[in-house]
Amino acid sequence: MHLLPVFGVNVAVSIGREWAFAVNIQMTDRTKQQLGALVIEGKTKQIFEIKGSDLVSVISKDDITAGDGAKHDIIPNKGRLANLTTSNVFRLLKACGLPVAFVEQDSALSFVAPKCTMLPYEVVVRREAHGSYLKRTPHFTKGQLFPKLVVEFFLKTKDKTWKGKPLVADDPLMLRKGDGKIELFNPAKPLIGQEPFLVLSESEVFTRPDEASLYPEMSKAARRAFLILEKAWSLEGGRLVDFKVEFGFDAKGNLLIADVIDNDSWRVIESGGYIDKQVYRDGGALDEVAAKYARVADITSRFQIPKQRIILWRGSEKDNPEAFAKALGEFADMMEVVTCSIHKEPVRGAEILYGKVQEIPDTVVIAFIGRSNGAGPVLSALSATPVITVPASAKDFPEDVWSCLRAPSAVPVMTVLEPSNAVLAALQILGARNPRIYAKVRGDIEERTANVMRI
Repeated sequence: MHLLPVFGVNVAVSIGREWAFAVNIQMTDRTKQQLGALVIEGKTKQIFEIKGSDLVSVISKDDITAGDGAKHDIIPNKGRLANLTTSNVFRLLKACGLPVAFVEQDSALSFVAPKCTMLPYEVVVRREAHGSYLKRTPHFTKGQLFPKLVVEFFLKTKDKTWKGKPLVADDPLMLRKGDGKIELFNPAKPLIGQEPFLVLSESEVFTRPDEASLYPEMSKAARRAFLILEKAWSLEGGRLVDFKVEFGFDAKGNLLIADVIDNDSWRVIESGGYIDKQVYRDGGALDEVAAKYARVADITSRFQIPKQRIILWRGSEKDNPEAFAKALGEFADMMEVVTCSIHKEPVRGAEILYGKVQEIPDTVVIAFIGRSNGAGPVLSALSATPVITVPASAKDFPEDVWSCLRAPSAVPVMTVLEPSNAVLAALQILGARNPRIYAKVRGDIEERTANVMRI
């Protein structure tokens, strides 16, 4: 038995497959807590209570498995990399306003989370057809793109049983019926023509009376999380094609994205190849798998929300910004109102513009000007910042629009009549570099999108 000090955590490790963690593991100086009882142990992690709180410590192990545990190996340092990846991902999701079971990373191998009562299913979100989805839809080709994210629920089972009922396969696909029934399907067989091998009542699966009504909320949260990570990965040159999440209720009854989201939880493609657990499933060498996990941990460390701003430029106090703030909704705090007549005070206006862009280069200007609508083109000509002009007087004086539309060369101003569309255009520009904004804009688009596939 060896005692290893790791970032303030004393971990007792026995040689072999089983890990035994000391009961009174000392957490960081900040938490000043000790670990209590072991809540649960899985193939790749242990969860301990933190004494005197509603929190737990989620500790990652070096184990890696596939085929529901049929394949098992130990990869040194894998636990640290998995914990770092999950912490990076949860920090980003939390910063984007999603409810996640994450407080802080408190050591190299662990993070602190609210203690959750977990729901017995996995929620899988797919942008492309990979893995078991191809087995259920063999008429699709690998990599089939879904313009609207596909969301699936799988019942978490073990040893092919559920509350004493025998199952054809573990982790079956769940399809909810409108009559309070849940149909279970073999996830590895074609869905077309397949009859459910078991039909359960919702009461046999759900643990709460309101759980059925939470399905849309879970689907929405899972979609939003996927979109955030989809953009974060694309900014780093990767392509997130699918992932799985789990949900739980904290002590206050809040529904949270819980458990972990690490390199075992998704498929990510970089330079045409997987850099996730799929490499292990496909028989890759352990040192190759370890290198992929290290790369993913490093990349996710760069996940962040950039500092950005929308400047609403108006010519006078009479130009009311209320419509723009309303259209921005949850992003209203990104807007800063500047009042300056660029025609009457061109030098002052240029100084203000240069100063604002110097503070936050990633900025979009919306020029909301009455009468002298040429202010937008002037602002556009002064800097490399995107400028969207909204002629405030267009409704009463439509001829004013021409001063914005007939701009001279080297003045790439955009003209939009509706404040809400101007705001959307600004968000689309900023969303190209911002996972939070992208998730909202793309999510709204997918609400009205349908997947139409050629068969």
